[in-house]
Amino acid sequence: MTMRRLLRGLAVATAAVLGCTQPSGDITIRFWALGREGEVVAPLIRDFERLHPGVHVRLQQIPWTAAHEKLLTGFVGDATPDVAQVGNTWIAEFVTLHAIQGLDGMIAQSRDVSPAGYFPGIWQTNIVRDTVWGVPWYVDTRLLFYRTDILAQAGYANPPTTWDEWLAAMRAIKRRVGNDRYAIFLPTNEWNPPIILGLQAGSPLLKDDGQYGAFSDSAFRRGFEFYAGMFTERLAPVAGSNDVANVYQEFGRGLFAMYITGPWQIGEFSRRLPPELQDKWGTAALPGPAGPQSGVSMAGGSSLVMFKRSQHQDIAWQLIEYLSRPDQQLRFSQLSGDLPARVEAWRDSIPGSGLMSGKYTRAFWEQLQRVVPLPQVPEWELIATRVYEFGEQAVRGGVPPAEVLDRLDREVGRILEKRRWLASRDH
Repeated sequence: MTMRRLLRGLAVATAAVLGCTQPSGDITIRFWALGREGEVVAPLIRDFERLHPGVHVRLQQIPWTAAHEKLLTGFVGDATPDVAQVGNTWIAEFVTLHAIQGLDGMIAQSRDVSPAGYFPGIWQTNIVRDTVWGVPWYVDTRLLFYRTDILAQAGYANPPTTWDEWLAAMRAIKRRVGNDRYAIFLPTNEWNPPIILGLQAGSPLLKDDGQYGAFSDSAFRRGFEFYAGMFTERLAPVAGSNDVANVYQEFGRGLFAMYITGPWQIGEFSRRLPPELQDKWGTAALPGPAGPQSGVSMAGGSSLVMFKRSQHQDIAWQLIEYLSRPDQQLRFSQLSGDLPARVEAWRDSIPGSGLMSGKYTRAFWEQLQRVVPLPQVPEWELIATRVYEFGEQAVRGGVPPAEVLDRLDREVGRILEKRRWLASRDH
């Protein structure tokens, strides 16, 4: 008998004596992780395997661009993994397919996973029909990146907190920088800015249990008019992300002073801006129509889900629990640059964290207290694309916002037609 087999046998015997759920033989589970996260999670997986002798985790890295299709193909072909990372806007789709396992019972008995340990708006993204289907792995949201020096030159020592202050600050910046430069960059081929402003104005985005669009209603229209007005006043350039060759270079040379974007940009700005500008940019929670508390943003990120066809759900859940522990969340954040989903991993009292008071991450801590889930319908990805496509009709084509939003609601109604049909059959 080899030493490895001897040690494995001792571990199994000890687990049996202690009444643990440790497997009695070799078990392999499959974990699909996406993008860079799939690269950097490997050391955590190796440590999980060391803590669970006899368990092997087969890690597969999948590019984000291919992930959604591969997950659907795996489901159709009865080849889903045990555990997978999914974008939290995908969860409703996999719930509708009956592909993933509800986790309420496991969470109720868990010492490592509890709703109280997560940002409420982020946790809510994993709840569909009053059931929890995933556990947040890392979080994402959008807020302001801005040039502190340009804002100060325009007469503002601090970033704005209300829409009125924001508009006044952007106008002041525009007066200072002139016709060929701008106060803010809002890529016309991104749906996030108009959606966020609609959420801030109180729009549910969809109504009647997700069966119809609410984009032509007064709340979303208010946010969209604020959005379109920034282009009308030439506070923002009429340009998509592909029209600006190097967003960091243009931010550095002052083409625009503000940019609504996400946490991955902290590392990019730190690396790509020249040394003389490293003390001249900052992050701030988004202004709101009535002040900071109304300055909500979208709840984004990735979650860990378990597929129903897993033959080893006990071990699969133990992997999710392990990756959800605050110490592993912080470790994963340091490896990936992602922001941890566990609130405890942000605490300054945890060695190596400091995220709550970090120069650039503090604003994300503040913003994550005020995030709202996007509609939990399988069709959301398509609807989101339509938002910016129709938005461009107002921004580039000069179509009045009210007319654009009427058109958008008609298109969204068509997209949701099957959902309404299914709902009618349920009754």
